[in-house]
Amino acid sequence: MSTDDINDAAPGNNPGNNPWLRGLTQPRLSRQGFLRGAAAIAATAMLHQTGHAAEKVTDWNAWWAAQKPTTDFVFANWPLYIDVTSTGADHPSIDTFTKQTGIKVKYMEVIQNNAPFYAQIAPVLKAGQATGYDMIVMTNHWELTELILQKWLVPIWHEKVPNFAKNASPSVVSPAYDPGNKYTMTWQSGLTGIAYNPKLTKREITSFEDLWDPAFAGHVGMMNDNTELGSAALLKLGIKPSTSTPDDWKKAAAILQDQKSKGLVRQYYDQSYINALESGDIWITQAWSGDIYQANSKGYKDLKFVAPKEGVMIWHDNMAIPVGAKNPLSALEWMNYYYTPDVAGIIEDYINYICPVPAAKDYVLNTLQDPAVANSPLVFPSAAVLAQAHDFFAFKSYAEFQAWNNIFNPIIQG
Repeated sequence: MSTDDINDAAPGNNPGNNPWLRGLTQPRLSRQGFLRGAAAIAATAMLHQTGHAAEKVTDWNAWWAAQKPTTDFVFANWPLYIDVTSTGADHPSIDTFTKQTGIKVKYMEVIQNNAPFYAQIAPVLKAGQATGYDMIVMTNHWELTELILQKWLVPIWHEKVPNFAKNASPSVVSPAYDPGNKYTMTWQSGLTGIAYNPKLTKREITSFEDLWDPAFAGHVGMMNDNTELGSAALLKLGIKPSTSTPDDWKKAAAILQDQKSKGLVRQYYDQSYINALESGDIWITQAWSGDIYQANSKGYKDLKFVAPKEGVMIWHDNMAIPVGAKNPLSALEWMNYYYTPDVAGIIEDYINYICPVPAAKDYVLNTLQDPAVANSPLVFPSAAVLAQAHDFFAFKSYAEFQAWNNIFNPIIQG
């Protein structure tokens, strides 16, 4: 991903194109804070250690065959994460879905943060009760893994979602956290790389090594999300986070501690890193791609986002059906509907994350006539960019999750 390509696609270079002021450029602040908070982690630990309700379904094929179509669908999602009309009153994609299928959608923007939402629904699922949602959207980190491990998600009936097999990007097919897409299908994805101000760094940035450059001492921003922090250090060491081991984590923590001890890090930031970058308090930082578009749109055109030579991290927000859903066939109908180029294109043109349907690019370009979105390397990345993208480590047990926290949290908290 070239810096020039990214800056050419920035909203500041097309002031009439307002989609950049939505979705990608309106950061869902707590989407990035899913792992923080002792209370949320403690709640997860308690739920894991006390076990789960006995799974009633032994034959999901028979269960699906017994389901009857309904005309309702309750969809739980994050704020600012679907298309809306200019008045903000309607969602064109949902309205069209209802017209085509007769299914009425109750769309609820109730997920502000992965951990608290998980803590809200887990006791209900543990008790064998319905959450009230037919579909939820969860990030590919511990909370989603826990839902899978606890058998609290319904396996997807893939025969009812042929458009996924037909149109899904290879980057979202059979991910490490859900082999075979047994329980999930990606809603949107995003990248984590490096942002910087070349007027202050006095040179171009190309590598995670640059975050350890003594020339930037006191002006380096690192993330207080320990998943992002640890993954960046692993990439610096040439280690793929997705296949890393606890010994690798310790090596990564050691170089992070060295970086901290030498006074290179100004602060371990939440979303506020972007303010520090805009003000010049930091010159170089770990960054979420969309934040730089927002900064550019506000007039900070000097700021650049780069995919380091070691690669970028890619995260995925995923659609899933919780056990007890009353309208599971409606959820499958939505999944199949969403994985068409025109529907994915309509939604993508509004929210501007990485689209899981590559063919939506032509729809956005030719039908919606929005070249800024269609040609953005952060909405429709090239195969070369996606080849550079690394998945996060998929925790296979609570013990692994706890081990990661114990290794990396002292860097941030100490």
